[in-house]
Amino acid sequence: MSRSDPTHSDPTHSADPTPAADPTPAADSAPPHTDAGNEPTTDTHGWRRLSGRMLAVHPVQELVRTFPALIGLLIAGSSSGHGSLWSLIGLAAVIVLGTLRWFTTTYRITPDQVQVRRGLLRRRVLTVPRDRVRTVDVTANAMHRLVGLARVVIGTGRSDRKGEDGLKLDALAAPDAHRLREELLHRALHVDTAPVATHVTAQSTGTGTGTTVAGPLPSRAHADPRPAGTSPETRLATLRPSWIRYGPFTLSGLITIGVLVGFGGRALSEARIDPQEFGPVHLLLTHLQRVGWVVAGLEVLAVLVVLTAVASTLAYVLAFWNFRLSRHVGGSLHVNRGLITTRATSIEERRMRGVELSEPLLLRAAGGARCIAIATGLRVGRGAERGGSLLLPPAPRGVAVKVAGDVFGRTEPFTRALTPHGSVARRRRYTRALGGTAVFVAVLAVLHSLVGLPSWAWETSLLLLPCAALVAGDRSRSLGHALADGALVCRLGSLIRRRSVLACDGVIGWNMHRSYFQRRAGLMTLTATTAAGRQHYDIQDVEMATGLRLADQAVPGLLTPFLVGADATKNATAG
Repeated sequence: MSRSDPTHSDPTHSADPTPAADPTPAADSAPPHTDAGNEPTTDTHGWRRLSGRMLAVHPVQELVRTFPALIGLLIAGSSSGHGSLWSLIGLAAVIVLGTLRWFTTTYRITPDQVQVRRGLLRRRVLTVPRDRVRTVDVTANAMHRLVGLARVVIGTGRSDRKGEDGLKLDALAAPDAHRLREELLHRALHVDTAPVATHVTAQSTGTGTGTTVAGPLPSRAHADPRPAGTSPETRLATLRPSWIRYGPFTLSGLITIGVLVGFGGRALSEARIDPQEFGPVHLLLTHLQRVGWVVAGLEVLAVLVVLTAVASTLAYVLAFWNFRLSRHVGGSLHVNRGLITTRATSIEERRMRGVELSEPLLLRAAGGARCIAIATGLRVGRGAERGGSLLLPPAPRGVAVKVAGDVFGRTEPFTRALTPHGSVARRRRYTRALGGTAVFVAVLAVLHSLVGLPSWAWETSLLLLPCAALVAGDRSRSLGHALADGALVCRLGSLIRRRSVLACDGVIGWNMHRSYFQRRAGLMTLTATTAAGRQHYDIQDVEMATGLRLADQAVPGLLTPFLVGADATKNATAG
């Protein structure tokens, strides 16, 4: 069941930019800024323009972005003899579009709001209350750094999770971008409260039942514990060159190789070029055909492993070089990283609800882990970088545990032994893994007997059975939970093992789901819902009584009315 959540409501509004009077006096606007070598970019109402130096960057960026389309336009126009003309027209259109943003975009910072005005044919004013600013992300790619610019993305919560970028200012002078980050995040502290009525709903389907219980949102405020006169920032973690050894175990280079192969194949297809016409490619294909499919497969796999390791290591260096995590005296965490493209992300600590310790299978085998913030309003990214929520790149597990403890406030939830879920949950892991694999092998065997599928297909698939057993055993060992001094700890997963530590006052509700097979086994999946991170954290296949007791202890009183009501109804029925 979905519920309106004030913490999730999108604070970005679109308004008509032509009111009769400006509601914000010029005196309330932030002081004007000037670009080095440029005239002041603030008008009498406090509206500022982007840096004029962006006119040297955006047309080039648009050309790179639309390069495949321009090539397609050239090829399509060649059939009519006007390919060059159409290409020039497309090139001019791209350059014009790249310069329009400077002429049509202005922004203003008032004591209460952030306003961005943009658009040519359709003028819009996007307004964000300053107390709704979750994060400020300052990014500078190679071209930006060359001319002293940076892009600022102001994270506002729900819009980020929809795949949008919040409020984007691309591009500002680098000093102005960092000054804007300080201005938005390091303001006077206040308590953020959003009460929500407690309710419970129950749903029943043919395959399972679910119950949702929601409670009030937490009230969190941050106070700086450091005495006066200390450094404005405390360094929590800094990249060490030895951490680069974990790069090959992230497999991020596999995606890069796939993109390059796909793009190259598409380009060759569009140009009507046969790859076998190239001498090296022809020799390689001839060699693979001569050695047989088994040896050829092993050789291709070995080459792919080497290329993936090299590409993953290179991606690690490019993404996380100069990484540092620090805590600012104003109540925010700062993450800085990047070699060619630099990125600086600031997260308000009062938005933090917990920390996730993530251990992908290969990284875990190498003794590594990474830390991910559980905070409201952060974009939930994917891959090694995890959007703006990454607190620590792949690093030694001991370092990851220490950093997680420093951010969360205590290390004990990340090190304590967890309560296992028992033999019944373990049996479910094996049943699901081996059962699904056995069905797959049986289907291949039937296809072999009916339609003549090669016998090696189903015979090779038998190797999946021991692999499935190993994964099932690892998943059963991963299952566990604990309640540690106001923190809910849950762990699950095999390919990616996640140990999520969530502050109990960040839990806003419970979802209790029981499938048909879980009901027969006396188990349930208890889900803690929160306004932060992925918004739900599962405790899978826990016994019914244990799950209810855990939920009641984590958020005392939230389940009591419903448990008492259920007992009263049962007694009345029995009487």
